[in-house]
Amino acid sequence: MQRTFLAIKPDGVQRGLIGKIISNLEEKGFKLVGMKFMKVSNELAQKHYGEHKDKPFFNGLVSFITSGPIVAMVWEGKNIISAMRKIMGKTNPLDADVGTIRGNFAVDIGRNIVHGSDGEESAKREISLFFKEEELVSWNQDIQKWIYE
Repeated sequence: MQRTFLAIKPDGVQRGLIGKIISNLEEKGFKLVGMKFMKVSNELAQKHYGEHKDKPFFNGLVSFITSGPIVAMVWEGKNIISAMRKIMGKTNPLDADVGTIRGNFAVDIGRNIVHGSDGEESAKREISLFFKEEELVSWNQDIQKWIYE
């Protein structure tokens, strides 16, 4: 099974979408293995968005992610990184399909509800930034046999 990082950004928290997003992922059959309700420090935000540090929108990303609490999560499932990208929808909500998180709940690219890892390397990096290994829970979910062969 593969793991990925997902954060519900401050706009998703403020709009009361935490439960809807988590329910959507659980109903899909993914398994939650770590979760924190937290305020992101400026230092953590800069590390998290480090790949964008030379881009003009970097300061805006840091400012927004530190503007309110987020829900940081680690999810597990078969091919979860690519599946999660489809569930989230395209980065720009105006291009995101209806039925995706961003397509259903977001209007502006700067307020697009969630952040998710875009590949295996970024998933490992982001998980390690937000979670210690002992904060992740490996567990057997009985319904997995009804989801995967």
